[in-house]
Amino acid sequence: MLVSLPTLDALLDTYAPKLGADASGYRNHTYRVANFFWRLSPGDAEMLQKLGIALAFHDLGIWTAGTFDYLPPSRQLAREHLQVIGRPAWQPEVDAMIDHHHKITATPAGMPASVEAFRRADWIDVSLGMLRFGVPREFVREVMATFPDAGFHRRLASLTLRRLCRHPLSPLPMMRW
Repeated sequence: MLVSLPTLDALLDTYAPKLGADASGYRNHTYRVANFFWRLSPGDAEMLQKLGIALAFHDLGIWTAGTFDYLPPSRQLAREHLQVIGRPAWQPEVDAMIDHHHKITATPAGMPASVEAFRRADWIDVSLGMLRFGVPREFVREVMATFPDAGFHRRLASLTLRRLCRHPLSPLPMMRW
């Protein structure tokens, strides 16, 4: 089980003030998704770094931009980070992982396998393991016990209800077909 990802941890520490009371819940969410991703599509050290970056930023726009339409600001934060660390070549893959992680259907043909694995991993967590994409139920339980919810799903529900009240015709702008 992945319990320490230095790239992810460093980024989460950087953004902890923006995450505020949601920092622990978001951290645990990212680690649950990391473990589901790795079970679906294990890779090498470079993939772990890309994964850590995508995980740190994939929902971060909720807190940094103060919006539930957070994919564009989340992608922008990741792009800026990749430029700073001298990894602009990783941008298309990391950007696609973030942009497609809320797709309801499978990612388009021609995308790196990591994009679909990331989408599935996030859906496993958001669905509380109801969707598993072949990941064993016992593994999902173990990951969720190791990285408890810490209010993350309750926060998402609260944000969804607030968005629904303010924008009834566009309650989930981050969702993609």
